[in-house]
Amino acid sequence: MTVTDSRTLADRIEDLLPQTQCTKCGYPACRPYAEAVASGEANYNQCPPGGAEGIARLAALLGQPVIPLNSANGIERPRPLAVIDEQVCIGCTLCMQACPVDAIVGAPKQMHTVIAELCTGCDLCVPPCPVDCIAMPPVTGEATGWGAWSQAQADAARERHNRREARLAREREAAEARAAARRAVSSTPAQATETGATATPAAPIANDAEAKKRAIIQAALERARQKKDELAAKGQGPQNTERVSADVQAQIDAAEARRRRLGLAADNTDTPPTKR
Repeated sequence: MTVTDSRTLADRIEDLLPQTQCTKCGYPACRPYAEAVASGEANYNQCPPGGAEGIARLAALLGQPVIPLNSANGIERPRPLAVIDEQVCIGCTLCMQACPVDAIVGAPKQMHTVIAELCTGCDLCVPPCPVDCIAMPPVTGEATGWGAWSQAQADAARERHNRREARLAREREAAEARAAARRAVSSTPAQATETGATATPAAPIANDAEAKKRAIIQAALERARQKKDELAAKGQGPQNTERVSADVQAQIDAAEARRRRLGLAADNTDTPPTKR
């Protein structure tokens, strides 16, 4: 039976992908690659984590011959596991932001760690690390491709990736709503001046709400600072935050600025700069 509906075909192709979300296929995630294969935009031999068996599965679905993995996309290999050297980690959060399945936990200026059973071995956390503290050792011996991965692991990775994408979408929407509200509040006085209108009683209420929100954020930041000091006193904090180079600190500052613009981090302008 020939499948003609491109979306139905994309669903079936996606079901055969290992869901590592590694982007080695040339697409930002497994779903876009499945859609590209279904539409004829991409070939079915571009998924290194799936390996030869993955190509065979897709070929059977598509009624096409089994062909070699495209070497431009990578090689079939044993599945690696991300491992963070916690004595070198500076807590920049860049690896957490890059992980497509939320397998890394940590906090700014605190040591990060990888939840081994959740890691898909995608390699995406390695390039953004400014101190090169992430290694990717193989953990499946001689087993490669689908031999180093299971359908249950693929299903769980897809669910985590989808949850992460939904969360990021909600955060972006909330940030855009906050930005729109700020623009509306800032434009109200100017509009009132132009029209000669007097201020409405809602303005003090809005100001009170903003003040309360700032107080809550400040209290949370203070608690975070206290927690950081407690961990540092116990020797549980990063060991080299006092020796961060100017280039590395610039990368961290840029990442935090992006997070603030998106509304994902509090803009605490009173916090002193990190020592270099």
